[in-house]
Amino acid sequence: MSSTVSLANESSTDSNHDTGADAARQPATSHEPFHVRPIGGRIGAEVRGVTLSPDLDDAAVSAINAALLQHKVLFFRGQSHLDDAAQEAFAARFGETVAHPTVPSLSSGSRLLELDSKHGARANSWHTDVTFVDAYPKISILRGVVIPPAGGDTVWANTATAYQHLPQALRELADGLWALHSNAYDYAAARNTPDTEADRAYRQQFTSTLYETEHPVVRVHPETGERSLVLGHFVQRFTGLSQRDSDRLLALFQDHVTRLENTVRWRWTQGDVAIWDNRATQHYAVNDYGDAHRVVRRATVHGDVPVGIDGRASRIVKRETRTH
Repeated sequence: MSSTVSLANESSTDSNHDTGADAARQPATSHEPFHVRPIGGRIGAEVRGVTLSPDLDDAAVSAINAALLQHKVLFFRGQSHLDDAAQEAFAARFGETVAHPTVPSLSSGSRLLELDSKHGARANSWHTDVTFVDAYPKISILRGVVIPPAGGDTVWANTATAYQHLPQALRELADGLWALHSNAYDYAAARNTPDTEADRAYRQQFTSTLYETEHPVVRVHPETGERSLVLGHFVQRFTGLSQRDSDRLLALFQDHVTRLENTVRWRWTQGDVAIWDNRATQHYAVNDYGDAHRVVRRATVHGDVPVGIDGRASRIVKRETRTH
């Protein structure tokens, strides 16, 4: 298709989609418009009629970005033409691509992260990617390579609407909180099954450098101005609170983030691509496919250092190489 497109919303189902909506509806010059079909009332849309490519023109990339800001996660079926190099080059249209800070990239010269279920990469816990560093990713682009015949869905949650729908007293509490995030997350505590050798090896690599970073619990989005919650499983504790109180308070806030009203679930097929705004979402890869094989590959776009509502920015507390 032509590399110039227009982006039209088929429907708008929630007032919380107002941010970015006008930009998303502005057409670029096009002969083949593509369409955005909302899936959930508060998050998620499928984009039809576009072939993703690093050769898309600026108007097309701008339209995709506008839809992303509005819907938080976008889904594209039938993108099997993308190989590793094209996926990474397409991601670079949205900013500088970066490798994972601890897990080796797919190959030399690549910044793609491969998540292979046979090697312990099953992220079945609610999280925002890499919040244990200060400038964590702004956008992630995930491509389905090997998909189980059943199971292996991914669920995303909108952390902006989660904040908006908090009771006022909890919003005011969140506004003043800071949290310490670390990649030394206790995965075993969240699992219902024993660790495998692959699990242990993956976790050892994941924590080969120990990071600790303090983030405001409520950040201001640099493009939309929305406030969203910065939480997920990398949170160790809240600044100034005991571990006991932190655990209870985190569970309370996470319950609001992951309310079904704030979520969308995607059933993968091979060649699907999901793009999400990592500054305004959490996600969970459902580990319900047993011994079946699942491989997805992620390109990551470098983010900015979060700023809280008081104007203070996140700060690095610790970064040290570990010996296991």
